[in-house]
Formats: sequence, C-alpha cells, structure tokens
Amino acid sequence: MSEIAHLAATIFKRAGKARRFIVAIAGPPGAGKSTLSASLHDLLPEGAVEVVPMDGFHYDDVVLERRGLRARKGAPETFDFAGFETLLKRIRAGEPDIAIPVFDRSMELSRAAASIVATETKFILVEGNYLLLDEEPWSRLAPLFDFSIFVDVPRDELERRLLERWHGHGRSDADARAWIASNDMPNIDRVLARRRAADLVIGDFA
Repeated sequence: MSEIAHLAATIFKRAGKARRFIVAIAGPPGAGKSTLSASLHDLLPEGAVEVVPMDGFHYDDVVLERRGLRARKGAPETFDFAGFETLLKRIRAGEPDIAIPVFDRSMELSRAAASIVATETKFILVEGNYLLLDEEPWSRLAPLFDFSIFVDVPRDELERRLLERWHGHGRSDADARAWIASNDMPNIDRVLARRRAADLVIGDFA
C-alpha cells in the first residue's frame, strides 16, 4: 500500500461511525497541501469528502491596500480569521449544505460560495498554512479538528517550488525572488517556528 493510500485508510479508520470527521492539513507555503488534499479526496469514499481551503478567506487586495498589508499578502493577518472560524464551527455542527469560498490564484481573489459542503459529507479536509499556528487567534481552531497532519518539506525545496510557482503566474525572476524573500519566506519561518504538534507529520507529497 502506498503512503498516501495508507494515510487515507488511517483517516477512514479514525473517523469510525462519526457523522463528520474534520482533518487539518497544515504546512508552509509550497509544501504540497493542495496536492495531498486532492489525492486524499480521490481515495476517500466518493460523495462523502470535501476539501475546504483556508485560502478562500484571503482579504481582497482592496482591503489589504486600505490596511497597508498588500506587501504581506498571505501572512496570518491578511486572512478573515473570524469568517474562517465561523465556517469551521458550522461544519462541526453539521449544518446542511454550507457554501464555502474558494481562492482563484489566476485572478488573485476569492470566489464566494464556489463550493458546497453537502449534508451527507463526512470527511472534511481543511487545508491551509496556519491551521496549527500556535498564536492567537489561530490557536482557537485546535478543538475544531478531529485529526491533524503537518506536511514537512525542507526550506530550500519550498523556496525552489515557490520560485517556480511565481514564474508560472507571470512574475519576472527578480520580482519573484524579491516577493519570496520579503513575504513567502517570513511566512514559512513563522509556520515552522510557531506550530502546535500535529497528530501526524509527513514528508513530501508535491
């Protein structure tokens, strides 16, 4: 059995007869959280799993400009934490057909109500950089997760992937390197230095 299949089996077994089972998939930018979430989505029972990305709660660039945070986009303070926490509480409570926002990187903005956590959805895969961040208010998320996974990837590999990502989004090499140095790497260091213990730490899935 592959490692990813084993992980899916572990989640399935841990969920048991629970009506909802919420998994935190955390890690620094570029760690491969989205890739892992998509792979688990395909391996868990069809129709019973949904991915909920934290990135849907990015503040819009207009809001960031107004708050002087545009240059720090992606840092913990550039997310609507209260909205994200409320969503997770609704999911935990088992509310029916909950609309969730999804961040569209091609447009650099969130699309409201772009996906649905249906009434019958059992497995909720929440993915994001700061799910295990041991800082207020993020530490309040801890009781909302049934199981937590941290994707641990070497820092130099994260930098390489992010450079590739920003090139793919049309940034020049100089612009991409400047953004990574001033924004992405500080976020990576914050995630690595200030995280709570996860139930499971895994390696590279990207």
